Amino acid sequence: MHNLSHAHAPILGRDAELAWLDQVVREGNSVITQAVHGLGGVGKSTLALHYARAHRQDHTLTWWITADSPERITAGLAALAERLQARPTSHVSTANQATWALTWLQTHPGWLLVLDNVEDPAHLEPHLGQLDAGHVLITSRRATGWRHLAHPVRIDVLAPGPAADLLGRASGHTSPDHRPALTELAADLGYLPLALEQAGAYITRHHVSITTYRERLAHHPARIHATPARAGQHEATVARVWHLTLDSIAAQDPLAVRLLSVLAWLAPDQLPRDVLTVLGQDVLAVDEALALLADYSMITLTPDTVSVHRLVQTTTRTIDPHDPHRTQDAVTTARHHATALLNAALPDGDPEVDLGAWPRWKALLPHIHAHAALTEPRHDPPGTDRLFSMTALFLARQGQTDLAVAYGERAVHTAARLHGTLHPDTLASRNNLAMAHQAAGDPNSAIPLHESVLADSVRTLGPDHPYTLNSRNNLARAYHAANDVDRAISLHESILADSARVLGPDHPLTLTTRNNLARAYQAADDVDRAIPLQESVLADSARVLGPDHPLTLTTRDYLASAYQAAGHLDRAIEVFESVIADCERVLGPRDPQTLASRGGLASAYQAAGDLDRAIPLHESILADLERVLGPDHPDTLHSRNNLGIAYWKAGDAARAIPLHESVLADFEHLLGPDHPNTLATRDYLASAHRAAGDLDRAIPLYESVLADCERVLGPDRSLTLITRGNLASAYEAAGDLDRAVPLLETTVRTAERVLGPEHPSTTVFREILQRALTGDG
Repeated sequence: MHNLSHAHAPILGRDAELAWLDQVVREGNSVITQAVHGLGGVGKSTLALHYARAHRQDHTLTWWITADSPERITAGLAALAERLQARPTSHVSTANQATWALTWLQTHPGWLLVLDNVEDPAHLEPHLGQLDAGHVLITSRRATGWRHLAHPVRIDVLAPGPAADLLGRASGHTSPDHRPALTELAADLGYLPLALEQAGAYITRHHVSITTYRERLAHHPARIHATPARAGQHEATVARVWHLTLDSIAAQDPLAVRLLSVLAWLAPDQLPRDVLTVLGQDVLAVDEALALLADYSMITLTPDTVSVHRLVQTTTRTIDPHDPHRTQDAVTTARHHATALLNAALPDGDPEVDLGAWPRWKALLPHIHAHAALTEPRHDPPGTDRLFSMTALFLARQGQTDLAVAYGERAVHTAARLHGTLHPDTLASRNNLAMAHQAAGDPNSAIPLHESVLADSVRTLGPDHPYTLNSRNNLARAYHAANDVDRAISLHESILADSARVLGPDHPLTLTTRNNLARAYQAADDVDRAIPLQESVLADSARVLGPDHPLTLTTRDYLASAYQAAGHLDRAIEVFESVIADCERVLGPRDPQTLASRGGLASAYQAAGDLDRAIPLHESILADLERVLGPDHPDTLHSRNNLGIAYWKAGDAARAIPLHESVLADFEHLLGPDHPNTLATRDYLASAHRAAGDLDRAIPLYESVLADCERVLGPDRSLTLITRGNLASAYEAAGDLDRAVPLLETTVRTAERVLGPEHPSTTVFREILQRALTGDG
């Protein structure tokens, strides 16, 4: 005997759960009580119905009771008594009939009682304690409160494959051609069975495509989620099921509903719990509210994090004037509160150098991304500008420069709208946007921004304000990045004097300025000033900030590079190897600074003639840079150039030439034909052609590069000098000594004056000249 309803279709994706239920029941000798709990719409009742129907023959009686209230439990037991007695019982009270049914169950083993949609475990206590001769299967949204009553087991959403199968069956779109669209829609619906059934029924009934349904779902989620799977106002829908759940929750704790509304504006997974209390909320009250939401399976709670189903989020943040939990005011208030919570949860300090805060940033970043995607810039409330501006700085430091620029631009627009263009917060946002452009290798966008921020800072804050000094430093760095080294040096020198006077010699800004000045000296081929300054900055940075501070690590990297530029390759390699070990330990193996140091080491190996170590290192660095920074980032292009150089030095010009050609096209597009990076790449390409034995292509290319270097950089810059020497060497290789010898003599004299007589490049040029003069080819 049973009272089970008809199962409309085979159940999909629940084989493991059905097998588990079967095993539990078969292994039990006394009453076995299992409480299957989960989010509304996840398919708890469907699972129970399919299990009960599949095992109907294994039980002497199978009885289903809708158990969402004490009254309905009693009524369900009374209905069982009436069926068992097979005679009218209208003269007997419902309570007495229920008692009779419990007595019958006590004395007749082998039955299965299904208690569906239990609202409160306490409602079952008067009944379950009397039963010890059969099996009880419970479904409930409640995850806790079962104690000795039942063993609770959570049922989750479907896996992607079965979810797409269910959606295809429900919609009638079962051909392989529909599979990609079904998979995408199933993901949109968070693999929730009820939502999948609703979607399939809507598609079938309204004769629309899957693409059209997705568009309507995106634009009208409230109406779509309120449309039942089959005609009839009393059919279960996602909106109705969760509305009823929220009504129950709100009656017990209104704060729980407000917290769920806030969670709707963040990422679905692993929000740090403390974010919900950073604005001073009562921690105990928040804990109690979260526990209640978890009780009803509306969230997943761990000691450290909160997660929520993405469809719960979509429904919760969708305005519905007929739902008191989703009015315009409620949804707007929740969105603003989410902004305030994220802003308050940000770590203090500079996200570029505060390494201890990076784990916190990484935990918050998915929620910042989700919040930015879910909100419109024109609705950004106060605090959003700081939230997105600081995020831009962190992303730029992590190498995610395109995203950093996008956040920086939004922060600037929001700050200007909220505060005006000259407000300190707006100036900070404009500065951070300029820094993001600079990190992306776009000094042409960064420099005008830095210049305008500096001018406005001087006017509003004064020339000696720390923010103004920092703006000047950032502008000087941008000049350096644009290869305007003379202006960079002049500005850094003046900043250094002012920063030491205003802030002191050991202030981080003063140390940073000294470091930047040393780099600029090196870029101007003045290693005699660069190296002592880098060495002193390194000592002071280690003393003031510590050996593991990012500025200290960066200074060590720049010092190694200066040693290499001066021809001290053994010292350069030693420093590079030690700083890489520390960068990997402190920053991680894929951090942009670590990758830069590894690139420096590979170049040092290459300069030392150790191509067996240089080439594999260049190849691994290039792969990492393409993954971390992207294929078009200037650092990636430099790495590709370096690998090409290593290839043709190793005699593999065929692999080098395409690399240099692609980099040349990218640099010409990004930086223009006269940028030093573009000129250097043309020199590398000429050298690759020469290594391939194609002097007819190499010599004209060297000649054009030399003319442009002399025009753009001047006759004494290192790139001009190297190109002149390469051209002279190519003349000598072609047997054109009349042009080779005078050019080599000029090159040697200039190299001895600019680089020094013992520099490796000077030595090489001197050897080529000697070979040309003696005819010892």
